[in-house]
Amino acid sequence: MGCAPGAWLLYAAQKAGPGGRVVGVDIKPVTIYLPDQVRVITADLYDLDDGFWSDVGALFNTIISDLAPATTGNKMVDTARSFALNEAALDIARNHLAVGGSFVCKVFQGSDFQPFVETAKPLFKRLDIFKPKSSRKASREIYITGLTFLGGNHHVGT
Repeated sequence: MGCAPGAWLLYAAQKAGPGGRVVGVDIKPVTIYLPDQVRVITADLYDLDDGFWSDVGALFNTIISDLAPATTGNKMVDTARSFALNEAALDIARNHLAVGGSFVCKVFQGSDFQPFVETAKPLFKRLDIFKPKSSRKASREIYITGLTFLGGNHHVGT
């Protein structure tokens, strides 16, 4: 999710191999060359319906969210939009991640960070917080990695 411009898709395709399946979703089109096992859907994450999930397949071994909102310059609005995207990504993981699967989610640290971690923690055997070396020190960008999904087809907030 949030797959444009396409680097995560290429990485996932390499890991999945020619017999694997990679599905990317982004509101922006991906225009780079992608291997045959990659499918990209240009759509708003909030518009994905049951027909979409039936078409792409119900369960995934890994779900990667590199979602980021279009920023407004208003820190409170931008943080709230980012948190809403994180919640949507976690909800998708709850409903479409295979038991034992992995979840990677880009999060911008703010007041909603710790509640998000506490919501995600019971869904996985292990939850790690990671700041890539490529991320600037001043950046609030951080990744949460959930390993060994325990199941739980329950929507976030319920």
